[in-house]
Amino acid sequence: MVAAIVIALSALYSLPNLYPKEPAVQVALNRGTADAGTVERVRSALTAAQVATTDIAIEDDKVLVRVADAESQTKAKDAIDAALGDEFTVALSLASTVPSWLDSLGGKPMSMGLDLQGGVHFLLQVDREAAIEKRANGFVEEISALLRSGGYSYQSVARNGNGVVVQLGENESTDRVRAALGREVPELVVETSTAQPGRIVATMPPALIDQIMSDAIEQNRTTLDNRINALGVGEQVIQRQGEDRIVVQLPGVQDTTGARRMIGATATLEYRHVVAEGVQAMEAARTGVIPPGARLYYMRQRAPDGSRIPILLSSRVIVSGDQLVNATSQYDGQSGTPSVAIELNNAGGNRMLAHTRDHVGQQMAAVYIETIPEVRVVNGEEVITSRTEAEVINAARLIGVFGKNFQTTGLDSMTEATELAMLLKAGSLAAPMVIIEERIIGPSLGAENIERGLTAVFWSFGFVLIFFLIYYKMFGIVTNLALLLNLLMVIAVMSVIGATLTLPGLAGIALTVGMSVDANVLINERIREELRNGMTPLTSIVNGYDKASGTIADANVTALLAGLAMAVFGSGPIRGFGVTLIIGILTSMYTAVSVSRGIATLIYGRRRKLTGLAI
Repeated sequence: MVAAIVIALSALYSLPNLYPKEPAVQVALNRGTADAGTVERVRSALTAAQVATTDIAIEDDKVLVRVADAESQTKAKDAIDAALGDEFTVALSLASTVPSWLDSLGGKPMSMGLDLQGGVHFLLQVDREAAIEKRANGFVEEISALLRSGGYSYQSVARNGNGVVVQLGENESTDRVRAALGREVPELVVETSTAQPGRIVATMPPALIDQIMSDAIEQNRTTLDNRINALGVGEQVIQRQGEDRIVVQLPGVQDTTGARRMIGATATLEYRHVVAEGVQAMEAARTGVIPPGARLYYMRQRAPDGSRIPILLSSRVIVSGDQLVNATSQYDGQSGTPSVAIELNNAGGNRMLAHTRDHVGQQMAAVYIETIPEVRVVNGEEVITSRTEAEVINAARLIGVFGKNFQTTGLDSMTEATELAMLLKAGSLAAPMVIIEERIIGPSLGAENIERGLTAVFWSFGFVLIFFLIYYKMFGIVTNLALLLNLLMVIAVMSVIGATLTLPGLAGIALTVGMSVDANVLINERIREELRNGMTPLTSIVNGYDKASGTIADANVTALLAGLAMAVFGSGPIRGFGVTLIIGILTSMYTAVSVSRGIATLIYGRRRKLTGLAI
């Protein structure tokens, strides 16, 4: 009964792989959701460019344009880009053709890796020392501000490795300062120096250093995700690998120039006082006459007619992104509306406190500033330049006095609040990254890989099935059914867990066929041995499965451990091979020991006077 349920579920969740994805273009508003007006603008742009489509519809708050082939996909993206402008993100994508009833049951096909679809692969390494140094410098600034505000006498505060060294004045009490540091900066381990009087050493414990690296990698990963969305890649893979590396895979991208520029871009965040908006800001934008002490910016959100909204901000920065500690989306406790909770360090908190004390009821803006490097060829040589883009992502009214902890309200939805919190946290890279590996795989090679991989799996299965039919007769049929169900289960499990199929993954499936063959050979030969020892046919079947099960488990444990090591510690092709190997070993053990036994029992179990076996 259990085997029948497993087989039925395997068939159901393998079914989506019979529906190949089709080329598509995904159109999303940078802020807000797509509506019928967006669909009409997209349709008009494609009609003007004479690009044929199979369907245009809103899916998951985005417009999805389905086309017949890759050439039409590229033309459609270019036409939509030219017609809609910067307020939209237009990305190449692959649209699912799985029926709605199957999709509602959670059925989805396996994703194709770079080696099967083509694209670009980067392996980035985060600078560990830079991340630690940045946090240590933050502690230096925080401790200096604490000593100044508390009236403590000190000579110097300096970074020393993974900590901070404080040299106190001659008459200052080390116990008093040590207690204050322990209270205000509990993350550090504070100790007094026995060798030098008046010296206090505050070091970062290993747990804090690990947390710093983990936060830095996660912040960098989120930042990269935001940036790569602008490349027009609909199914990018950005994931952490090991302690200090990030894997970036961009399916469908063949030119690495744009990808390198976007990955290497740096960004920051600033809070500024709002000087004027509305008519005065529009007049300043029109005439170019900016009031003294002000600067002209533009809102990220556009006007209903698509025009940019100007706003005048103070030339003085209140706090910057370097002083941001954390940002979390939440609901306001008083109004119940979406908001973002901001946490600054001590230095930023003091500046914010002083500003809000004098400007309650006025507006403050969050400015997102991004510096994007560009490579230009001058006199035959590549010259790296940069351009800076700045936009106001939010302008909110100050409703009270606050310091290092405050919240930004006036947001339209929790989705917007979540996006704003992500922008605030991921506005800049927490630590520099270096590209240590780069690979480009063409789409034609990917198509060839798919064809050859499927051919290898087909012939490996074919040879095995023919061999078993000839050599084991009726039990050859039982074994072949178990092998086919094993392949079905591998595909179903990989589809359910969202595993990405790669070329090594196809090799892993072919290897799984061989390992499943080993298990079935052990069972069949054990049954033959029991028959030679004079056992009855039914007893031989029972003893054959019982005695072979332990051997099969022992033989597969070492291979399972090897696959586990490749999946956990490997990357790219090695990881894909390891994941497929693990799934294949587990399913082959189950089908060989349980499913094939159930089939044999179904065939022979009710024959009480069985005189022989076709084996």
